Amino acid sequence: MRKIYLVTYDIRDDKRLRKVFKTMRNWGDHLQYSVFECQLNPVDLLKLKAELKEIINAAHDQVLFVDLGPAAGRGDRVIEALGQPYVSVASPCLIV
Repeated sequence: MRKIYLVTYDIRDDKRLRKVFKTMRNWGDHLQYSVFECQLNPVDLLKLKAELKEIINAAHDQVLFVDLGPAAGRGDRVIEALGQPYVSVASPCLIV
């Protein structure tokens, strides 16, 4: 069963940050700077975590996985914003 995960990260090194961002683009929807929404089954979740473990420095970086529950039957995505409105990004984002 697929679940929705909010994946957010704090990476202290720019080179590792770019690698994490590129990896995450393959797995989910980019919502905000270091925040992605991913639909993952248990095997995908393990694969993603393994890929990220190869990139990050566990002593300095942090990646959080927030389980938002089953993907099926959730209906439309509901995102409420304070301040700047949330806008779905249709084009790829680049970190330079």
